[in-house]
Amino acid sequence: MPCPICEKRDPRRFCPARGDTICAICCGTEREVTIDCPVDCPYLIVSRRYDLERREVDWSKVPFADVKIPASFVAEHESFLAALSYAICRAAQDDRLVVDADVLAALGALVEAYRTLASGIYFERPPDYRVQREVYDAVRTAIEEFKKAEAETRGTARLRDGEIRDALIFLAQLGTTRANGRPKGRAFLDFLRTQFKSGEFAKPASNIVLLP
Repeated sequence: MPCPICEKRDPRRFCPARGDTICAICCGTEREVTIDCPVDCPYLIVSRRYDLERREVDWSKVPFADVKIPASFVAEHESFLAALSYAICRAAQDDRLVVDADVLAALGALVEAYRTLASGIYFERPPDYRVQREVYDAVRTAIEEFKKAEAETRGTARLRDGEIRDALIFLAQLGTTRANGRPKGRAFLDFLRTQFKSGEFAKPASNIVLLP
């Protein structure tokens, strides 16, 4: 029997997403395009590693390219970035339809909202697409919960709107460098998940633990 996708070539690779065997060419061309690949697929893992090693990032084309987030900012706001990353991962875990493009769209909309807020004029335009809106709301909630927890612990919320904006920009830029641009791609999401210990997504956000 030929490959069930192209109906031409010999099937040689078992596809866990489809539950049958397909040819190597269809595996490569349809991976995360028409095939919703599971994270543990060995061919997906190898292809992502290959793509990442050979990818050259054009920083002039990343979101908000006019903003450079220093490493010192990331180190200083590690716990806040972890809270945002956790919220993104939980939203994706609750809805299998969430892909990298949805996360990047939600982050982009949030950056624009906090850009206006930091300038003193608040304007919010959440995404219309349900999946993106749910990620947007999850991150928005995580921001408010982090500020509330900070206020309860320190007596006041120290996180400024400009810092929230920059944290969102950092994640949007990181996501662009990690995403592979495929319609069903989750390379960025899967990267975020690796930053947490196994089992963390069954815990409340306040108890998250980052990998060292």
